[in-house]
Amino acid sequence: MTIAAKAARIGRRLPDASEMEAANQLRKLLASYLDGEATLKVTDEKTKKAADITLGPGLAELLMELLRHVGNGDAVTLVPVSKMLTTQQAADILNVSRPYLVSLLDRNIIPYTLVGRHRRVLAEHLFEYKRNRDAKRSNALARLAEADGELL
Repeated sequence: MTIAAKAARIGRRLPDASEMEAANQLRKLLASYLDGEATLKVTDEKTKKAADITLGPGLAELLMELLRHVGNGDAVTLVPVSKMLTTQQAADILNVSRPYLVSLLDRNIIPYTLVGRHRRVLAEHLFEYKRNRDAKRSNALARLAEADGELL
């Protein structure tokens, strides 16, 4: 199996042990470069040609996040923020049911666009909702922990 074929399928399945190990090794290598630029030497196995690739801090951090998930054995799918998502895709990202997501759309909590008779959600809007939702949850948990600490 070619590397390209294997990589294309990792988003639809859990990574195997060798992929998890490779992800963890690469993540450790990149970790030392997060404050600056990482320059990697990559060699094409077929042509044996080497190339230097320089990663800026932003790209290194994004790659680290991806590698952390793969290294932990999680399936990962990348979604560009400009992508329009179906209601099922959006519900899957939020880990909610599709009917619940549709209720959020109907209440104008998350903006959407109609394409014919189908709702489409811009990934950027979905991720903004998710960030706000997660921040509210975090704050609520912090307040509960603080209240619990006061009771002791």
